[in-house]
Amino acid sequence: DDEKDERGSGSGKRRRRRWNDRDDGEGGPDRWGAQPDADNVAADNGNDANEEPVENPNKIKANFGLSGALASDTQTGNARDGITLKFSEPPEARIPNTRWRLYVFRRKVSDAKAAADSDKKDDDLLDVYHISRQSAYLFGRERKVADIPVDHGSLSKQHCVLQYRALPSKSSSSIIGEPTKLQCKPYLMDLESTNGTFINGVRLDAARYYELRRGDVITLGASSREYVLLTEQSAKTGI
Repeated sequence: DDEKDERGSGSGKRRRRRWNDRDDGEGGPDRWGAQPDADNVAADNGNDANEEPVENPNKIKANFGLSGALASDTQTGNARDGITLKFSEPPEARIPNTRWRLYVFRRKVSDAKAAADSDKKDDDLLDVYHISRQSAYLFGRERKVADIPVDHGSLSKQHCVLQYRALPSKSSSSIIGEPTKLQCKPYLMDLESTNGTFINGVRLDAARYYELRRGDVITLGASSREYVLLTEQSAKTGI
């Protein structure tokens, strides 16, 4: 009998442990709903580990094109063929209607030397540039960017620029409501060259626009060439 009591008491303990195990779990199915099977959870975790991560469609990809600054320079005219220009065209830049030309001559020598070398024609015409097809013309030794290339050793890679600008005419009416008349004229600016830019023998201050007039003579540094500014009509009439 004592053994039966011990076995009976042991069975009761075991039964209580089973009920306790059931009660101490994460909740019975009648109260909390069905619980996930441990084997299924492990299988799901294994599948997640083996799956490849899905790429975010909104991720920004690397861009190896032109940088914003360089693209902007290209659009505004600050760069050409990979070379940074020393000038920027102003907002008032225009292509002229007047057909301007540059006649290139050798610089005339003094009268005394001309008499001694009368057989030489030092004022021969060397070239003619038609300069009314774009709004700016760059003089310089850097042929990749120069519109009017020069070769003399005293001149800079980007020496000076001839720029057309459309500005209000001085004779335009000041009546309110009437449109302002613009007049497109050529201007010359020295680009901080080493040996200077000259109009009719007067050296220009760097980085400033100087208005050009018909018949003006442009010289650069120590070069012997003279660039005479004329229009098509004045060249025909000799004026």
